[in-house]
Amino acid sequence: MTTESAYWPAPHADHPIHATVFVPGSKSASNRALVLAALADGPSTISGLLDARDTRLMIAALENLGASIEVVGSSPVGNIDVWVSPASLTGGCSIDVGLAGTVMRFLPPLAALAAGEVTFDGDPHARVRPMSTTIEALRQLGVEIDDESRGTLPFTVKGAGTIAGREVRIDASASSQFVSALLLTGARFANGLVITHVGPPVPSQPHIDMTIAMLAEHGVIVDISTPNTWVIEPSRIRAIDRTIEPDLSNAAPFLAAAMVTRGSVTIPGWPATTTQPGDELRTLLARMGAEVALDDRGLTVSMSGDIHGIDADLGDVGELTPNLAALAALATTPSTFSGIAHLRGHETDRLAALVREINHLGGDAHETDDGLRIHPMMLHSGRFGTYADHRMATSGAIIGLHVHGISVENIDTTAKTLPGFADRWAAMIDGTPQ
Repeated sequence: MTTESAYWPAPHADHPIHATVFVPGSKSASNRALVLAALADGPSTISGLLDARDTRLMIAALENLGASIEVVGSSPVGNIDVWVSPASLTGGCSIDVGLAGTVMRFLPPLAALAAGEVTFDGDPHARVRPMSTTIEALRQLGVEIDDESRGTLPFTVKGAGTIAGREVRIDASASSQFVSALLLTGARFANGLVITHVGPPVPSQPHIDMTIAMLAEHGVIVDISTPNTWVIEPSRIRAIDRTIEPDLSNAAPFLAAAMVTRGSVTIPGWPATTTQPGDELRTLLARMGAEVALDDRGLTVSMSGDIHGIDADLGDVGELTPNLAALAALATTPSTFSGIAHLRGHETDRLAALVREINHLGGDAHETDDGLRIHPMMLHSGRFGTYADHRMATSGAIIGLHVHGISVENIDTTAKTLPGFADRWAAMIDGTPQ
């Protein structure tokens, strides 16, 4: 049972918010960078790495597999700089994936390259996240895995120190991470790798684009000339120093705050070009009525009128759905979000969770086959459950800006990708420089 003390009284804003908010590094880029650095042909430094639970879990896991990772700097924004020294991968260890999809999916192929058994397990919610695609793909490549026929955590990878590799056929329609996981390691397979996707469209294509772009920076070229097929020839992964961009998806709740309060929020360091899905916020928030400007200061979202509902296919940017749903619940017209059936397999079933919590506050939200339909209603006070899901927590905070008396369960679950969220949120409302 959740105790009263586990609920955070979401601050209500009775004035327009005008703030500049620095967000820490991209979680998606950070964990990809760590994997590539651990597989590279020499030491490297990663600057601006997100310092959060998901990245700390990745660091601990890579160290268990043999890499040396040392923190050599930090910043008040919530980033660290790390020095990574690769080493021969070794088994005989256990890996805690927490609730991090990148850890549970990116690291089994590395474990297969290690000599010895590697056991994977994580939080209770992690045990219901789909893993059969990764497990079966590795089995196609000759890797022995003991999962007691569950297709989920926990399981043990029996690494042989090498993978012959080459051709594998998968259905990655549940998550783009299944493709990225194999791409990140494929250059180290003796015969390279050919991935063919067979099934409904792969969601979150920008995340695959990010993986391919980062591989290219390490000298690994992915051939994408055939639709739904990715080809990597065996090659070394060149060591490089890199700097991580701010996490644009984690900027979403702060930009939403500008819209809810009819104020303005600036996110410094917003890149002019990027593979991050969060960049789509520029278009989506403008469609919902915001004024959006990208200049030398960063990205600024301003609002003077009402929030408009929209119809949007979020298949490529599903991670934005919870925060957009919070805005939709406060809009003046209905919204329909489609292309996001795969969110049922995220940290929680995000579609069911959003419907349950919005309706619990007096809203009118419904699941569709592949998304959500939200009719704005007058919301009332109440508790907002988070299901150990960081994006559910920030969605409750957004609603709390407008609706008095919202209590958000376990706000600290935001530490998964955005440590210190509650303090950042309060400072934004107060206009305190961050």
